[in-house]
Amino acid sequence: MTEQDPLRGKTAVILGFARQGQALARFLPKVGARVIVSDKRNLGDLVETVLDFSDSPVEYALGGHPVELLDEADVVFVSGGVDPQLPFCQEALRRGIPLSNDAQVFLERCPAPVIGVTGSAGKTTTTTLLGRMCEAAGLTTWVGGNIGDVLLDQLSDIDADHTVVMELSSFQLELMDRSPHIALVLNVTPNHLDRHGSMEAYMAAKAHVFLHQSPDDAAIFGYDDPGAHALSRSAPGQVLYFSARDLVADGAFLAGNRLMVVGAGSPDRQPHVVCTRDDIRLRGEHNVLNVLAACAAAGAAGVPIDAMRLVIREFSGVEHRLEIVRVVGGVTYVNDSIATAPERVIAALRSFTEPIILLAGGRDKKLPWDQMALLAAQKAKALITFGEHGPVIANAVRLAQAIQPGPLETIQECTTLDEAVRQADGLATPGDVVLLSPGGTSFDAYEDFAARGEHFRSLVRALEERNRG
Repeated sequence: MTEQDPLRGKTAVILGFARQGQALARFLPKVGARVIVSDKRNLGDLVETVLDFSDSPVEYALGGHPVELLDEADVVFVSGGVDPQLPFCQEALRRGIPLSNDAQVFLERCPAPVIGVTGSAGKTTTTTLLGRMCEAAGLTTWVGGNIGDVLLDQLSDIDADHTVVMELSSFQLELMDRSPHIALVLNVTPNHLDRHGSMEAYMAAKAHVFLHQSPDDAAIFGYDDPGAHALSRSAPGQVLYFSARDLVADGAFLAGNRLMVVGAGSPDRQPHVVCTRDDIRLRGEHNVLNVLAACAAAGAAGVPIDAMRLVIREFSGVEHRLEIVRVVGGVTYVNDSIATAPERVIAALRSFTEPIILLAGGRDKKLPWDQMALLAAQKAKALITFGEHGPVIANAVRLAQAIQPGPLETIQECTTLDEAVRQADGLATPGDVVLLSPGGTSFDAYEDFAARGEHFRSLVRALEERNRG
C-alpha cells in the first residue's frame, strides 16, 4: 500500500492532536507521507502524547495554527473538534489545498463493505446494536468511528470479507466526498448549530453519508422523522425506511406489538416477524426506533432474522445512555451523559414513569430548549442544573412552569455536577429516579461525555458508600 498510496511523498498537516489526529499521525507515515501536527495547545499540555510518538517521524507546530504551514502542505486533515471555518482552513481552501479527515482516509482504503450510521440522536445505540447483529450472524465485524476505536488504526487487519459498522458525525461528514456502501440516517433534528451555523448547513453535512453512493448501494432513513425523510429524496441508490407508525415496502416497521422486516432484508422480500416489542430490553419509544433502524440496516447487509432477534433479546444498552448506575436507598441513579441535546433529554424523560429528579446542564450548542422545558415541567419532580448553561435551562423551565403548571416542585441551580448530585441526594425519596440527562455538551468541564458520565458514576458510588457507613 505504501508504494501506491496517493499520499506517498505528500506533506500532510493534521489540525488537532486528540483521538482522531493521533490515529492519522500513526497511519500517514506508514504510507509515506510527511506529517506535521498543529494543535492550539502547547507542549506542556501535550507532553505525554508527544512522548508516545517519540519514535515516529512526526513534526510539531504547537500553541496555534501558523499559516506558514500551508506553504508546504499538500493536504490538511481536520480533527472532529476543529472547525473547518477556522481562518487556517479557509486559507487552505483559498490556496486549493484540500481538507480531509480520518473517516475519509479510512473509507478510501477500506477493502470491506462499510455500514455508516448517522443521525442527531441514537447513533451510538444503533451502531452498537448493528455491530452485534453482524457478529451474531458470524461476520467478522469491526465497529468504531465516532465511537470506540478510530478505525484507521485497524485498517491493516480488515479483509474484504469482513464487515465494518461505522458511526459518523456531522463534523466528519461535512468534509467527506466518499459514502459507505450502506448508509443509515436515523433522524435529523436541530443539533450542533453552534458549529454548523444553520439547520440547512447541518442537513447538508449529514447528507454526505449517502450522497456519494453508487446506484447499487443502499440508504436507510427514518420514515417518521421529517428531516431524515426529506433527505431520502436525494439518495442516488436504493432507498429503505424504518417506521414505528407506518408500514413500509422495504425496510423495517412496527405492526402492533411486532417488529417486522420486509423487502431487501427479508428472506423472500415478504414481511417477517423479528421479535415483539416486549423483547426489547431498552427503555423508551426512541429505542424502538433504534432497534427498527438496526434491523433494516442489518437486513440490507444480509444478516439473518434469527441473529437480529438474538441480539435484541440480549442487548441492555450502552454506557452513558440511560444506564442504571446504582439503586441507593431506594433511589435509582441513571447515567444519560451522552444526551447532549434537548431532544435527547425529552426522550429520557419519556422513558420513566417514576418521579424524576433531572440533572441538566453543560455547554449549549445554540439549540431550542422550549419543548424540553415544557416536558420537564410536566414530568420532573425537581430540576437541578449545573455548568455553563445551567441558568438558561433553569429559566426556560421556570417560564414553562408559569405557562403550563405541572408537578415540578423545585428548581435548584448549581455550579458543578458534584454539587448537583449532593442536592439530588437531599431531595430524593425511595422510588425516585435521579436522571443525569444534561442536554448540553461536556466541554465546559470535561474532556467528553464519557468523562462526565464516569464522574457521575463515582459520585453515586460515593453516596452508596456513605449510606453503608
